Formats: sequence, structure tokens, C-alpha cells
Amino acid sequence: MVVGAGPAGSAAAAHLARAGVDVLLLEKSGFPREKVCGDGLTPRSVLQLVRLGIDIDTPGWMRNKGMRWVCGGHQVELDWPRLGTLPDFGLTRSRHDFDELLASHASASGARLRTHVKVTGPLTDRSGRVVGVAAVRGPEGEPVEYRAPLVVAADGASARTALGLGLVRDERRPVAAAARRYYRSEARTHDPYLELWADLRCPRTGHDLPGYGWVFPLGDGRVNVGLGALPQQRRRRPVDLRAALEHWLDRLPEEWGLREENADSPLRSAPLPMGLNRRPQYGRGLLLVGDSAGMVSPWSGEGIAQAMEAAEVAAETIALALARPAGPRREHALHQYPVEIQRRWARYFRLGDLAGDLVLSRFGFRPVLHPRVMASPRLLGVLARLLTHVSDEPAQDRVDALLHGILRLVPVPRR
Repeated sequence: MVVGAGPAGSAAAAHLARAGVDVLLLEKSGFPREKVCGDGLTPRSVLQLVRLGIDIDTPGWMRNKGMRWVCGGHQVELDWPRLGTLPDFGLTRSRHDFDELLASHASASGARLRTHVKVTGPLTDRSGRVVGVAAVRGPEGEPVEYRAPLVVAADGASARTALGLGLVRDERRPVAAAARRYYRSEARTHDPYLELWADLRCPRTGHDLPGYGWVFPLGDGRVNVGLGALPQQRRRRPVDLRAALEHWLDRLPEEWGLREENADSPLRSAPLPMGLNRRPQYGRGLLLVGDSAGMVSPWSGEGIAQAMEAAEVAAETIALALARPAGPRREHALHQYPVEIQRRWARYFRLGDLAGDLVLSRFGFRPVLHPRVMASPRLLGVLARLLTHVSDEPAQDRVDALLHGILRLVPVPRR
């Protein structure tokens, strides 16, 4: 059973169904639906879409060549690298129908999708093992129970299922916030680059924004404009993203059309749970995937790539575990899921948490994108690949070798 039909849940359900597993996918909402997101997909996300079998050449997808960083009056365009295992392009697509597309794909793959089912908590047996979930179904809120030998919690930042087992968030890990709004902008909707601004300020304090702003083209006459920020380290409190966005928009060229009269949505915001902040990712029959496990990158705020990648790992783990009889051998197989998650991201996330604590939450990205860095395409390219985790394993070039060498120096955090 998979709880939540976002990118993590739908990807997990699709991979499980394709492996021959009977899987039930529960979603509290209907489709299409709104979701706060930048709508930008890096090459790591694109790879997961390709592995799922999603047709990314149909209408609605907008390809991009790379990123354009803007800081201190300088701007630099960086193409996505050409690596052996990753695509050399990114994508944008509104989450309004992106999630519906993935859920429909999971259903077409064989998963049984049930919408308007709100899971209220896990069901456990006498030993405390999860054996299903309690939920309310339909507009009348009919109480219902669903049972399964394993449950995948992909219910987002609320993490209702995990909290029902007492799996609380690690308070030492950051929770950032993001806000976005759509604007009609013919001038920017077909931009071949994802534009990121790193020199923004908090208007009421004058401090550097502990994050960045973005303008992402959607190719349909609109752009996604937003901000992501860590809590301010100086006062340990959230940033006023609405005021910061208004302050930034006043700086942007009038011909871009990013003004109130061209707004195509209200301003919406959401939390970004980072740094693998809920553990363990497996225990007592429950696997945590995506935002419910805090899998958002502390470097960039990206979460879709990690969610879909972890979903594939979870599905492979479950399929192999279910091939074994219930008992210690199956449990041993299931415990390999958090081991693999640690192998892939523990060092990278720990270094990102450290960078956030020491630099980004205090001074934003301005010190990182120093004029000397912006003037060096090679150095900026290394930084961009670190921030977006776009690298090959094993290393295919010198940048990969450098990044892998840096990460190997980071102590592995305890699970």
C-alpha cells in the first residue's frame, strides 16, 4: 500500500506494479490539483521520468538547456553537463497536471488508485507492526480501513502516517519554506534557461535572503516565479517571503510583465523538510519516501528528484523482500532500504546541512557566488553541479572526481 500520489508515491506504485506486486495507491485529493513547487526538473528528475517510461515529448513539457545565475549585477549561463548516465537537459511542467500524469501512469501500470481517501493514521498489530491504515473516504468522510503487509508513506511534509508511529522530525535538521506565483509573461515563457537570483534581501531587515529566487519558463505563456529560504540564523525565525518577493519583483524589468495585473494565481507557500530529517526510513512494516522522510536537498531545495529516486529504491527493496517468506529474512531485505538511502545521500546532505548552518542561513548565496566565482565558468560549473547533485557514479570527468573526493571526506552520520 502506498499513501500519497505525489511524485514519490506514484513513482513507487508504478515501479511496484511493474514488478508484479499488487499495490493500492491512496490519495486524499482529486486530480488535477494545486501543489506549491518551482515546477523545475533537473537532469536527475528527467532520468527518473525516463526510467518510469513517461513520454516527455508530448505537449506540456518545456525543455531547458541549463541554469542562469544572477548575482551582484553579473549573470552567467551554465548548460547542463553531458554525462554518461544523466540527460543533458532539464524540464519544466506545472504540478497542476504533473502529479495527475504520474498517478495515471501508476494506474496504467497496474496500481489500484483510490482518490479522495484521507489516511488518518497507521494500523498496527499487537507487536506494533504496521498492518495497514485507517482513513476516511469520500465527501461524507466514511471511516474505512485498508490492510497490507507493507506500507509506503509518501504523504508529504505533513508525514501523518510516520507521526502516527511516533517518528518525529529531527529538530536539528532545517525546514525551509518556499513560495511561488504564476505570471503571464510572453517575454520569458520560452526562455531556454532556468533563471536563479542569488542576491535578494529581506526588505524589513536588509539582511541577505537565506535562499534564492527563481523565474522558470513553462512554455505556455506563463512563468513560475518564487522564492525559497532557510529560517534566518540570526533570529531563528522564518523569512517573510511575500514581502521579499514583492521587493524583488520591483527590481525586475517591466517588459517581463511580472506585475500584479499579469498574475495568474495567488501566492502559495509550503514547507521544505530537508536533510533526511525523519528516521528510520524503514521500520515495523513502514517505509518513508520523499518529503515524509525529509528528502529535500539542503543545497538547492529540490525534492522531486530525490523523491522519485528513493521511490524506485523502495520498490526494488519491497519486491525483493516479498520474494522471501515473512519473518527475519524478509526483514533483513527491507532494512537494506535505509542503508541504500544513506549510501546515496547521507554525506551529500550532511555537507549541505553544514553549509546551510554556517553560510546560507546567515548570509545567503551572495558569498558563494562571489564576483570571482561568477567570473570563472569552470569554478561556477563545479559549484552548480554540487548544488544540483548532477554528477556520475563512478566519476566520468574531473569535476565528478573532485565532488566525489570532497564527499568522501565527510563523516557518515549515524542512522
